[in-house]
Amino acid sequence: MKEYKFFGWEKADCKPVNPAFEKIKNPRHLYDILSEIWCAETCAPRMREKWTEKNQTLGQCSITAFLAQDIFGGKVFGIPREGGKNFHCYNLVPLSSGDECIFDLTSEQFGEEKLCYENNPEQFRNVHFAKEEKRLRYEYLKAELLKKLETL
Repeated sequence: MKEYKFFGWEKADCKPVNPAFEKIKNPRHLYDILSEIWCAETCAPRMREKWTEKNQTLGQCSITAFLAQDIFGGKVFGIPREGGKNFHCYNLVPLSSGDECIFDLTSEQFGEEKLCYENNPEQFRNVHFAKEEKRLRYEYLKAELLKKLETL
């Protein structure tokens, strides 16, 4: 199996619950596809000047986590950053076995920093997408993903 650098990749085996995304096998497969889509335009504007292809997950967390929620269901949680002013978003998907699949497709932007994936507040798209630029970046990412899926 190919090794990934994002948190939870080893157990990221949940399947899509949304038929529009049935071609996506699991979060690892989604990561592979998004790796061809993430770009400076999908990066948060405040981080855009630091975005590079080498650090392609920089500034992509909330739009990616909410897109993954559209695909796999579950909830989006946020790790407080910068004194609780901002949150780094990740996914938690309950499995039929009773276990949970926790993954963070954009964690590698933090390099070797260890993030805590326990006891974090749930995040809601209506709050995040109150910022129009964020909603537009999410819509762009989703549209590009749907285009890619047409070619699979």
